[in-house]
Amino acid sequence: MAEMTRFYRDVLGAELVAWRPELGLTHLRAGSSMIDLLHDPERAPAKGNMDHLCLRVEHFDAAAIAAHLEAHGVAPGEVRQRFGAEGTGPSLYLQDPEGNTIELKGPSDGSPKPRKASR
Repeated sequence: MAEMTRFYRDVLGAELVAWRPELGLTHLRAGSSMIDLLHDPERAPAKGNMDHLCLRVEHFDAAAIAAHLEAHGVAPGEVRQRFGAEGTGPSLYLQDPEGNTIELKGPSDGSPKPRKASR
């Protein structure tokens, strides 16, 4: 749990809000979102119950993000234009210490549908 908390706090910039040992939960704030880490092997869901977690990055500087991740020993994925909740915009994928996939996504174009790939 300490490694996961450090990752979300130090690498992704989330703020540690609370540790609730009676529930086995660590609460971290990421912008207006909350990430809850569960530390209870009997209650924890099996791996593979989620494709990925997407965090919106307001000022998406791909080079600075990649340098920051690499400085923390995290391999950043390729930056590409991807469709998401707000439309198509730049994003990259990475893995947390337990192998969960995280997408860091920049500002989107607001389109309600994915753009067609150009050939």
